[in-house]
Amino acid sequence: MVATGSLSGPLFSPDLIGTDVVTSFPEGHTIRPLERGDYAKGFLDCLGVLSDVGDVSQDRFEERFDWMKTQGQGVHYHVVIEHENRVVGTGAIIVERKFIHNLGLIGHIEEIAISKDFQGKGLGLKLLASLSSIAKNVGCYKTTLGTSPANEPFYVKCGYSKSGNIMNQYFEEPKESYYRG
Repeated sequence: MVATGSLSGPLFSPDLIGTDVVTSFPEGHTIRPLERGDYAKGFLDCLGVLSDVGDVSQDRFEERFDWMKTQGQGVHYHVVIEHENRVVGTGAIIVERKFIHNLGLIGHIEEIAISKDFQGKGLGLKLLASLSSIAKNVGCYKTTLGTSPANEPFYVKCGYSKSGNIMNQYFEEPKESYYRG
């Protein structure tokens, strides 16, 4: 078992987020890797803007963070935007190792969320730029994501283009149809 103290730092090296992206954020807003202490800074509340998070205790959050930091290195890259000691934005890139494209890497963009009172300020665009920076720095040849038709214009503005359809198969019933995220 890894000692908790060694898990208290960032999920991954902050150097993977390009300096140009880091310095592009407005004063008082910091983009950085997820940290174990972000539970207390409202990380799950921020994610709740996107979808149902469930009843996740601090212990369960820390257990998942610890697994990602120890077992999921090189795969899980979760970032947060912090403002005044509060998580106001978050997103993730999950790196898939392929056999095709000369054993290429694809970055799957997931869980993009900006707190309601911070939406419309360009933070989502900068958040996507930070994830693209990470993808390039770890060697991905592309990133991909799924979105609702209503959000397509935002992702087009971020440099994405429509490329087919995404199909899902669910293995449990949702609480409400909205939570089929």
